[in-house]
Amino acid sequence: MNRAAGGLLWEIRAFCVVAEGRSFVNAARLLGKSPSAITRAIQSLEEALGVALVVRTTQRVGLTPAGERYFTHARQILELHAQAEQDLQEASAGFQGLIRFSAPEALGFRFLPERIAEFTRSHPGVQMDLILTDRMLDPLHEQLDFCIRGNFPQSSELIGYPLWSYRRHLYASPDYLARHGSPATPEALAEHAILVHTGPRVLKDWYFQAEAGGPIRRIHMPARHRFSSGIALYQSACLGLGVARLANWLAADAVRRGELLRVLPDYRLTASNGSDPAMHCVHRYPSLPRAIRSFLEHVRAHAPEVVR
Repeated sequence: MNRAAGGLLWEIRAFCVVAEGRSFVNAARLLGKSPSAITRAIQSLEEALGVALVVRTTQRVGLTPAGERYFTHARQILELHAQAEQDLQEASAGFQGLIRFSAPEALGFRFLPERIAEFTRSHPGVQMDLILTDRMLDPLHEQLDFCIRGNFPQSSELIGYPLWSYRRHLYASPDYLARHGSPATPEALAEHAILVHTGPRVLKDWYFQAEAGGPIRRIHMPARHRFSSGIALYQSACLGLGVARLANWLAADAVRRGELLRVLPDYRLTASNGSDPAMHCVHRYPSLPRAIRSFLEHVRAHAPEVVR
């Protein structure tokens, strides 16, 4: 490969492989070239830049201070070039391939099937593999492109992608409230059957804040019934089993149909610091592949209607 036909990119790639493995021999093996070809590529790059990048002795291969600085930029150049190639290929051939991801069960309740149907009608070359679970999966360990999660985003080595924010409220069926009355304060919930979602973890305390603002109230909330499934929790509340904490986007249709009523409408449930939860996803890519990014943008653009 001569320089005019992409030699500079080849030299940068050779340098990065040497820098990552600290070995000319291993770099040659990985790139399918001879060690002398790797040496010539790096020497050419050093001449073009006017600085020494690599220190090579009989004992080890290292980077000069200039090489350490250039290595960071060189990796970004290769990543941008790979992304540009992928974008051009997808633009000419359309989105192709498999998107494999996980999401909470509640999103399988019409929302995601509708978004998948819309997206794949426009991009028939895309295949979807959706795992519905309320467990918090790791895309690295499960070999997933990304994982959609609810709740409060946590710090992670994974890269986050926001979808939509929402609020949590308490809901019960009209039948349940007719039989047991409606609590007037968060503390009065102790007299009611509380339904709790145990996936991905059990929260023994709930945090209440008045819709008008004010201090956050922490209330210990013993459960009468527990469910590992968000859909089972939602259905149990509709059937009059007790009071459930639900996302407002999930409860909205049942409220419109009169199957659920808001309990303690002057309060919302928050994190301990008063923040609202968010639907988001985590992934492992430095830069999301174009097909995945386009699908997530489609999901975000059609986020469920949220009634505050």
